[in-house]
Order: sequence, then C-alpha cells, then structure tokens
Amino acid sequence: MTKCIEPSDPRYFTQSCDKPYDRHSYKIVLASGESVITDDYMKVMATWFQNPASFLSHVEIIDKPKTRQSKGFQ
Repeated sequence: MTKCIEPSDPRYFTQSCDKPYDRHSYKIVLASGESVITDDYMKVMATWFQNPASFLSHVEIIDKPKTRQSKGFQ
C-alpha cells in the first residue's frame, strides 16, 4: 500500500517557480486524429481529466523556438 505525501510534508511538491512558464505549447490529440494546440497547460489538464479515455489519444509537447536577445549596442 502506497502512502500519500501530505501537503504539510516538506517533500510535497507543487511548483518550483512563480514566473510564467511559456517554453512549450501542447498538442492535444483526439482519438479521431483531430488535434488542438494550446499554450495553456491548465487547459490541457482540464481537457484530459474531463473527457473519457476513448475520446483522447495523447498529448504532445512542442518546444517553442528560443528567442535571441540582442546584446549589441543600444
């Protein structure tokens, strides 16, 4: 029997940073082959948990291209 870690336990993990996380987009692939792309991970989680397994296939993580910041003369 697996014991759950309680939220008061220092090992309990929720997040590592409060800054917005925008390094990925997410492709929700439906069982029909159709797909939806979103930048909102919370939407991905909501879609995944609110739909029957027969409706969904998988989620693909898409890396966003890195933006170059100019370090030249200003």
